[in-house]
Amino acid sequence: MTIPTLNPEAAERVLTGSVAELSTRFAGIFSGETVDRYVHESYQSLYRTAAIKHYLPVMAGRFAAERLTALAQATGKIDKTVPEVLFICVHNAGRSQMAAAMLHRAARGRVHVRSAGSLPASEINPSVTDAMDEVGVDLSGEFPKPLTDDVVRAADVVITMGCGDACPIYPGKRYLDWDLLDPDGQPLHVVQDIRDQIESKVKHFLDELLASA
Repeated sequence: MTIPTLNPEAAERVLTGSVAELSTRFAGIFSGETVDRYVHESYQSLYRTAAIKHYLPVMAGRFAAERLTALAQATGKIDKTVPEVLFICVHNAGRSQMAAAMLHRAARGRVHVRSAGSLPASEINPSVTDAMDEVGVDLSGEFPKPLTDDVVRAADVVITMGCGDACPIYPGKRYLDWDLLDPDGQPLHVVQDIRDQIESKVKHFLDELLASA
């Protein structure tokens, strides 16, 4: 199978379109120069690790939008309407992706969820995608994202999963660590067990978070 490629000129056209769209969305909050920098930095960050480059400009626009929203929240330029939860693991290709998707589905808009990796992988673990498909959660549109300072600053709760000391610590935030086996290289039945453990932890965490809120 031939993997489609994207030439630099076409990539830049897509990135320029994202800059224009996000400049309009964040008008009065961030300058066009800031938006442009975030879009291109996001593209370069993803380019270093992604296995397939063809869709990176579109992914970079999505990633930049998340980062700009987080920065605006962290600096008080926009209000948070629901609690912000950030899941972090090493590769953002397994545990943190499963947890973020599970919490997003269970919360039904009552919590906003992000995920990131201290050393992001090139793609989401296929066994993780298969295991999540079994429970009706589609990860096909997701991709590993590098950990950035803005999303940590915006989070109310940071949940780590084996990323060690890679996550910066900010006062006033709640930090939790979920000790879970890394699904990387594991057979499907083990990944299914990890998924089920995550689902249980997510349920208890959500009940506690909403009760405290």
